Amino acid sequence: MSEAEDRIGELRELLRKHAHAYYVLDQPSIPDAEYDMLYRQLEELEAAHPDLVVPDSPTQRVGAPPASLFGSVRHRAAMFSLDNAESPDDLDAWAEKVERSLGRPPGGFVCELKIDGAAVSLTYENGVLVRAATRGDGSIGEDITANVRTIKSVPLRTIKPAPDVMEIRGELYMPVSEFERLNEEQAAAGDQVYINPRNMAAGSVRQKDPAVTASRNLAIWTYQIGFQEGGPTFATHWESVEYLRDLGFPYNPESERVPDLDEVKEFVAAAEKTRHGEGGHDYQTDGVVIKVDSLAEQDELGYTARAPRWAIAFKFPPEERTTKLLDILINVGRTGNVTPFAKLDPVFVGGANVGMATLHNEKELQRKDIRIGDTVIVRRAGDVIPEVVGPVLSERTGKPRVWRMPATCPFCGHPIVTPEGEARAKCTGGFICPSRLREWLFYFASRGGMDIEGLGYKTVDLLLQEGLIKDAADIYSLTADDLLGREGWGEVSTNKLIAAIEASKDRPVPRLLTALGINLVGPTVSNTLVREFRSIDRLASADTAEIEAINGIGAEIARSVSEWFSDETNAALIDRLRTAGLRFEEPEPDGESDLLAGITLVITGTLEGFSREEAKAAAEAAGAKVTNSVSKNTSALVAGANAGTKLTKAESLGVPVVDEATFVRLLEEGPDVL
Repeated sequence: MSEAEDRIGELRELLRKHAHAYYVLDQPSIPDAEYDMLYRQLEELEAAHPDLVVPDSPTQRVGAPPASLFGSVRHRAAMFSLDNAESPDDLDAWAEKVERSLGRPPGGFVCELKIDGAAVSLTYENGVLVRAATRGDGSIGEDITANVRTIKSVPLRTIKPAPDVMEIRGELYMPVSEFERLNEEQAAAGDQVYINPRNMAAGSVRQKDPAVTASRNLAIWTYQIGFQEGGPTFATHWESVEYLRDLGFPYNPESERVPDLDEVKEFVAAAEKTRHGEGGHDYQTDGVVIKVDSLAEQDELGYTARAPRWAIAFKFPPEERTTKLLDILINVGRTGNVTPFAKLDPVFVGGANVGMATLHNEKELQRKDIRIGDTVIVRRAGDVIPEVVGPVLSERTGKPRVWRMPATCPFCGHPIVTPEGEARAKCTGGFICPSRLREWLFYFASRGGMDIEGLGYKTVDLLLQEGLIKDAADIYSLTADDLLGREGWGEVSTNKLIAAIEASKDRPVPRLLTALGINLVGPTVSNTLVREFRSIDRLASADTAEIEAINGIGAEIARSVSEWFSDETNAALIDRLRTAGLRFEEPEPDGESDLLAGITLVITGTLEGFSREEAKAAAEAAGAKVTNSVSKNTSALVAGANAGTKLTKAESLGVPVVDEATFVRLLEEGPDVL
């Protein structure tokens, strides 16, 4: 395996892990700036080695899979990510690409403040809100309808007649004033204050109890019609959002339509000066979204695998502050990795008080020459995990102490080693190490794992301290009597936890495989492995070569999986989990194929034998991609009665048009029908 292939595999695993933490768990694990850097490295390597590009690469998709706490909703049109610009030069480069693709300068732009919240899709039928969903992976999100209905700025019904079906895109956010009010209440009650409005918005909209969402007073800015069936047509994006305003949807009045890139830059500069509400607005912004205004030009420019070519997000630079580094401590994670972190003199940065910050690993710490007692620069990029950027050398006085990784783990006393070729040190104590065991048990029960509500750090700590659990299998031996009578554990809370543990036994097999905490095996890898082997037992009995032969699974992952299942302690854990009744096998997929792989269809008009959703599902089950807009990349337009403007556009572009009978033959016989 080449050096480039090794690095590509490493970058993909890192990006998948961090995307899962950001989009699914609402627990960002690295700064946005660091994620963007890793993403660009992968893009550059894949551009240089196109033969190594695979369909499940992070560069070929929009986000991370949705969690299973709520039902799944398939968006009628994909909710794409946006490419980022971080400087005026980046904006120039994007504008040049747009002009080169169009063969002329675009007819204008729309500038919208990038709200720091949670993306949402609202579906209206005949003007009535019928469904709300999170962005999820861009194609499938979570059904949060009950919660969104409690948000007062979301219209339950449009104020004027609306099209038959509309999917409206927007950003849910928590007003800064509301965030401050909630934190005042938390502080007065002696409870922990919340980190920032963005995390609060994302967490509030995913509450199981809609009353909790209602109490948070969230708000929304809508910004786009994602899908429309019936109703008026528009020449520009600006016309479409004015129509939204006429229907009663909130569209940010700070948005502007501008004629050229110079005025785009002026808007960006002004917006950055008021990013914290200096202009009187009651919300946080982290950038500006710039869109080509003409919808015809948008169609002409099209999309990459993950983002529209006609829009870009200018991201404001991360905020930095200086403070004193009081000490350097370590944490042992669920895989045994030992991570140093900084204990700081608390400083307000990026909208929150920061007292701890990551230092990544010992080599990075040494490279930056960070010492205990230094005045350091703290960055909170994208309102996520704070990091120490480096020391302020001009303020280094006295004798700041150079930190070294301890030789033994402070939690279990076992040696700490740094394997050859790796950056991170590891505790060799295995799950004897209480820090590692604690982190793994929390991960096992988390939303990304077995999703056992109520089994957070506080409960895990109690169960460990009382000797009630020693590993994950012990969770399934807990009884109500083990908890009843302990501080904070009454009949209601006890029964809820026991019921949540019981419900987790039927989680899909990929969730169990993820929860086991095998090194390099996150949700994406777990899904790939289970799709191939269908059961934990078949995977456990496979050798390294069989696992490595799977598309998307490299040698390092295959070796990690094989070694994990070969370990006697792990084999005993699997036996106990099986005895506890956890699901170990997934049924074979129902009727999915790749018959129409590589085919892109658009479906329009009224079909006699299918509803629109049924036709779309049938095409996708056969491997086709179904989109909402006809373009030169469309393989065929499936046209029913009253096909409308899509039929006209398909004919003008020379796209094949098929009737319902031919569509049925296409599903049965494949692309030769075309």
